[in-house]
Amino acid sequence: METTEQADIGVFGGSGFYSLIENAREVWIETPYGAPSDRVALGEIAGKRVAFLPRHGKDHRFPPQLINYRANLWAMKALGVKFIVAPNACGSLQKAVKPGSMVVCDQLVDRTSGRKDTFFDGPITTHVSFADPYCPTLRPIAIDALRSLDIETHERGTVVVIQGPRFSTRSESKWFQSQGWEVINMTQYPEAYLARELEICFVNISLITDYDVGIDGIAPVSHHEVMEVFKKNNDRVKNAIGRIVERIDLKADCSCHHALAGARG
Repeated sequence: METTEQADIGVFGGSGFYSLIENAREVWIETPYGAPSDRVALGEIAGKRVAFLPRHGKDHRFPPQLINYRANLWAMKALGVKFIVAPNACGSLQKAVKPGSMVVCDQLVDRTSGRKDTFFDGPITTHVSFADPYCPTLRPIAIDALRSLDIETHERGTVVVIQGPRFSTRSESKWFQSQGWEVINMTQYPEAYLARELEICFVNISLITDYDVGIDGIAPVSHHEVMEVFKKNNDRVKNAIGRIVERIDLKADCSCHHALAGARG
């Protein structure tokens, strides 16, 4: 299951991001956890080796609750990836976080169930700290990159991750809103945590596509509306990823790269 292919930086996203990498070649990565969502596209951005994997598959065949997150993250690790940029479409829970803006989340609340969310099922008990879910090295880089493109950017926010594929009820949405959480999504857990277990730096870019239900009578969102807003903003997100990749110091040390230190008794 080993591969001779190599990459420095990984990107998870939708199939629209394939054009990120010019002259990309696709490779299949075998993992001990089964098949990843699709082939990995390999190429260069700003002189750095980049691996792109569509988390839902190229044809969007995997709904959020069926994504093989462990295989996707393991594939990146097998390639030697040490930094992952993870854009996705998200809903807003607060009026101040407007559709079309972007949030570089700093916190996460897991409301999923039944997902395979660890590489450490034994026999050695391993407790990895997840107090701060997103990388302290990559977050400032992402914030600066987004703002350099004049994108309305929120430099912190909590994303609540729901199981999907259904959207929230009005009561659920009001509950999340009342907690002060800003963003709602279906894929950030366990994606972010599995990266931490593999000691990979991980940053999320939440593209706000809609207001979630339950905000002063705003009409419930549809999947079609979400995709339309995401498509309109695709180029902005791709430009931002390019600038983030350009600014990453591949030699930078980070606490994420030492996540397993002290995690075992």
